[in-house]
Amino acid sequence: MFYYPSDINPIAFSIGPIKVHWYGLMYLVGFVSAWLLGCYRAKKPNSGFTTEQVTDLIFYAALGVVLGGRIGYMLFYDLPGFIHHPMTLFHVWDGGMSFHGGLLGVLLALFLYSRKLKKSVWELTDFIVPMVPIGLAAGRAGNFINGELWGRVTTVPWGMIYPNAGPLPRHPSEIYEFLLEGVALFLILWFFSKKPRPRFAVTALFLLGYGCFRFFCECFRQPDPQYGYLFWHWVTMGQILSFPMIVIGSVALYFIYKRK
Repeated sequence: MFYYPSDINPIAFSIGPIKVHWYGLMYLVGFVSAWLLGCYRAKKPNSGFTTEQVTDLIFYAALGVVLGGRIGYMLFYDLPGFIHHPMTLFHVWDGGMSFHGGLLGVLLALFLYSRKLKKSVWELTDFIVPMVPIGLAAGRAGNFINGELWGRVTTVPWGMIYPNAGPLPRHPSEIYEFLLEGVALFLILWFFSKKPRPRFAVTALFLLGYGCFRFFCECFRQPDPQYGYLFWHWVTMGQILSFPMIVIGSVALYFIYKRK
């Protein structure tokens, strides 16, 4: 059993009255890392992209992540609160970002940018999704620093007691997601995308991989208090939102390689 480190301060530093949180810095780490890796890939022969296009691509994706993530959280996880107090959409300092909302936001942003480039939107997603797990890992690190999104009560030896989650040890689910959705998914996609693949194959593998990893990790993560367990005392909102990703990714991969 472990105790959550009590000396972790969610505020990285302050500049006068402005407080810079680690969680916000993790978003910056994710975007900058994606830009660096994207520029590295763009310099490869026949990449199909220039470094300038990568910069614009990351900018569009960042807007999609932030706007889609916030709107998605309000719609998927706090719809009653949003209906009664619509202005809470802009209360970003209170937290609340949804990956699935961010995913939809990125798809919309890349669709708009693809029309400007006159490229297929799936060509853009195949290029960018191998970098996405870096941002996911950074985000889960930010969750751990904030001491939030902890897991369910457990008796495993590595269970952790969180200061705001009661006296019982819990699964450190942020670390599980960091390792699976971040590290493992990055390695899978990075090496898979190093060879030429049919269009949408890399994107489909991302959908399948993230959907499976998130669905699995939700088995250990404490469900959101406003919803709890939705079906059969174990299905969560995160699993419901991840299931279509598993279906779309697996079906797409099947038909892509069957056609080839």
